[in-house]
Amino acid sequence: MQTLDAGSGAPPAQAGRKEWIGLAVLSLACLLYVMDLTVLHLAVPEISEDLNPTSTQLLWIIDVYGFMVAGSLIVMGTLGDRIGRRKLLMIGAFLFGLTSILAAFSTSAEMLIVSRALLGLTGATIAPSTLSLIFHMFPDPKQRGIAIAWWIAAFSAGSVVGPVVGGAMLEFFWWGSVFLLALPVMGALLLFGPKLLPEYKDENAGKLDLISAAMSVVAVLGVVYGIKDIAVDGITDTATASITVGLLVGVAWVYRQQRLTHPMIDVSLFKVRSFNGALMVNFFAIFVMIGYFIFVFQFLQLVLGLSPLEAGLWGLPGAAGFVLTSQMTPRLAHKVAPPKLVGGGLSVAAAGLFVLIGVSADGGDTSLTIAVIGSVIISLGMGPVFGLTTELIVGSAPPEKAGAASGISETAAELGGALGIAIFGSIGVSLYRDGLDDLPAGVTPQAAADARDTLGGAVTAAEDLPADVGNALLDLANHAFVDGMRLSTAIAAVLATVVAIFAFQGLRPAAAAVTAHHSEEPDGGPDHNDAPETMVADGDVSEARVNV
Repeated sequence: MQTLDAGSGAPPAQAGRKEWIGLAVLSLACLLYVMDLTVLHLAVPEISEDLNPTSTQLLWIIDVYGFMVAGSLIVMGTLGDRIGRRKLLMIGAFLFGLTSILAAFSTSAEMLIVSRALLGLTGATIAPSTLSLIFHMFPDPKQRGIAIAWWIAAFSAGSVVGPVVGGAMLEFFWWGSVFLLALPVMGALLLFGPKLLPEYKDENAGKLDLISAAMSVVAVLGVVYGIKDIAVDGITDTATASITVGLLVGVAWVYRQQRLTHPMIDVSLFKVRSFNGALMVNFFAIFVMIGYFIFVFQFLQLVLGLSPLEAGLWGLPGAAGFVLTSQMTPRLAHKVAPPKLVGGGLSVAAAGLFVLIGVSADGGDTSLTIAVIGSVIISLGMGPVFGLTTELIVGSAPPEKAGAASGISETAAELGGALGIAIFGSIGVSLYRDGLDDLPAGVTPQAAADARDTLGGAVTAAEDLPADVGNALLDLANHAFVDGMRLSTAIAAVLATVVAIFAFQGLRPAAAAVTAHHSEEPDGGPDHNDAPETMVADGDVSEARVNV
């Protein structure tokens, strides 16, 4: 986080036309980054039918991208400091385009999993590189505030555009077409990036610790693999060993960072109480939101029978609600203290999750209405949460450690989303399989195996059975899927309520820390009332405000 030069008191340089056009290019890349997460949920039914993945493979297809991003963000952030942020972004954009082609033309579930893992690895160059470049392109706090708001808006817009564009493409093309959306965007980034974006690297950065890099990935994937294995086969020796190894490697990784001269992250930040509180709320907010998101589009298509385009359009109100409240956050933050705004937002989201529990396999239009209303309420509540908690995470850290705090924030967010998919998805899979223990008479062994793997497999299997048997199987599978969805959503609702209660009081130290750091910044820049800032306003903690 850059401020005025304490020695000279001179105002920071103003960004010009070149920087604002560069911001547009960066925002386009961020929009695609989120679209790549959202469009895949729409493609799940077609992927299930074409590649016939097992339930475990399907979960890996969905969330291995997020896990590789989470496991690689710190590595890529550290690498960018050494070779240059722009250079890393250009390399990542080129490789992201290549791996998107690989994913689009995957011929097996295993190939798609590997492709998605590579997409996550290359996608990890986008978020930290773009944010770091924005901080250096816009040294003026006012302009930087506007730039960061647009950066966040690009992520929000991706959640709106993704389902609609993806649904339209799936209406006319095969499922792999959704991955080809990356090609024109990454092409534009490669074409205009070198001309519009500055290069930045830390000349004092130490050597990249490859051992730490490998350990961070092993720790994340070890725990995740164990969770997924438990969902499929219960508690087994393999699952226990995987989780144990992941946790032990994670502990060893933290121990190693404490002793390195140039660690991948500054673990001393975790000793800052205010930082931990904001980080925890941000992590669980994303964790909870993913808890319902992974089920909604499958429910709309496979249970209610909507086309991909119809499902994408019905998801539009919820996504638009998220964008709306995200953009209203700067104004709301002038009137409501951040702890109250975040806690209130999570409370609203919890109410939406409780509404979503009301869906049923037999509900038809009623269930569609409940799903849409619940999604809108959730999105309206979550809109202010992510921007504010991210600002509190970075702002509550000591100013000289703002860069490290930003990296940890990005990693926690990606890890929260990926763990949400793994845990809530595993709960859903477990209940789904329990619901298919007693299959209708006449279901063949192969059809039974396919149906027990995924709901998409049940839909395909039912088509090859006699009408009465197929309908009975499909009805049973739909009810089993909805049971898993409702339980996962109920758990998410309770957890959101708990996190909301914590946020009302637990974020007060973070707001106080940001206020203190703001009051220490030297004055001398332009009037800060003309545009959004990136800090909590001065004053009593209970009246502190944040602009995103």
